[in-house]
Amino acid sequence: MSNENLESKRWLIAGAAIVMQLCLGTVYAWSVFKKPLMGTHGWAETPTQLTFMILMLVIGCSAAFGGTLVDKKGPRFVATIGGILFGVGTLIAGLADQMGNLYLLYLGFGIVAALGNGFGYVTPIATLIRWFPDKRGLVTGLAVMGFGAGAFFMGQIAPFMINKFQVLGEGGKIVSSGVATTFYIWGAIFLVLVTGAAQFYKNPPQGWVPAGFTPAKSAVSAADSYQFGQAVKVPQWWMLWAMLFLNVSAGLGLISQLSPLAQEMYKAYVPADLTGDAVVKALAVAGGTVVAITAIFNGLGRLFWASLSDKIGRRGVFMTMFISQAVLYVLVAAGIISNYYLFLIAGCYLLACYGGGFATMPAFAADAFGPTYIGKVYGFMLTAWSCAGLVGPFVFAQFKAQALYIAAGLLVVGFLIALIYKKPERKAA
Repeated sequence: MSNENLESKRWLIAGAAIVMQLCLGTVYAWSVFKKPLMGTHGWAETPTQLTFMILMLVIGCSAAFGGTLVDKKGPRFVATIGGILFGVGTLIAGLADQMGNLYLLYLGFGIVAALGNGFGYVTPIATLIRWFPDKRGLVTGLAVMGFGAGAFFMGQIAPFMINKFQVLGEGGKIVSSGVATTFYIWGAIFLVLVTGAAQFYKNPPQGWVPAGFTPAKSAVSAADSYQFGQAVKVPQWWMLWAMLFLNVSAGLGLISQLSPLAQEMYKAYVPADLTGDAVVKALAVAGGTVVAITAIFNGLGRLFWASLSDKIGRRGVFMTMFISQAVLYVLVAAGIISNYYLFLIAGCYLLACYGGGFATMPAFAADAFGPTYIGKVYGFMLTAWSCAGLVGPFVFAQFKAQALYIAAGLLVVGFLIALIYKKPERKAA
């Protein structure tokens, strides 16, 4: 195949990656399903929310295993398995709602769909890093921007579908919330779109580089790439793991409490003549607005910071994100940012940095350890995501008064790690 055809092919793969990540990112809209499930079945909030906690844990772990499979079996095989599992898991979630079985929901959405999500998430990243040595930051940013934006689209579409398919019985009692039908429809869509996108994935020919591209002398070549066992023996792998963990912990913690924080600040804007349910509704709308708008910046930030990292370096981007976020968290914690609209602006920036960490780290890892075994090397680094999914929300739930200060402290630690980070000088023995 000519170089021109390969150039076209790599952008086609990038397009398929965006479609796949848009589908996978819909899991972040879990909150729109939670309350209808609780209302229909009388499930308590904590057991219902446990579905999402299991989901986050399994995604990170399955991404690690999926990255290993990508290196051994190739991207098309792993992404196809991921698409099947994600679609089937979503269908099982619909059955769980129809049967009123919470444990089936854990199995379907928390485990099966999450396994498919992790497989699907890591595959396009590992593949695109190999196809785009000249634009690693840009292309991984484009791919994971889709993951960040998926929640926004699902958050707008799913509530409409749930209400449309809702079934009422005698006395206006909800017989079915419409969640089951919504899950069934989206499960079928995921089976088609995710597995369809997977068929475009293929690794580039060995030794191929884009026309006119000359690798930097400091770059780790395909031949000199670290295997996973070699990478984890150098401190730099653990430093990158820690940087991802700290950035995601702060971000997920904020996401878990974003609406309540926004509602508290919006109370000053509620008209005095509003009372009772009208006040509750106004506050809910204000909180939901912040969640929706910041979700957009979660996606845009992935593209912005990853693209910027191609110009100023991955380390420079992380240092900038860490220290600027720490300052904003302190300003919010100290009450200096207590205005609803200022908080909205701050939230947009913080979520852009949260997404930016996800988008920049794959290129950071490839720069340090090379592209050949990046599936496993970066896949296992995503266990930081699993750990952060437990730590961040826990801190914000248990230490509400100090949580913002704790988040700032975590980010300062991240800044110090980025400050002292130096690229591995040679491959480990």
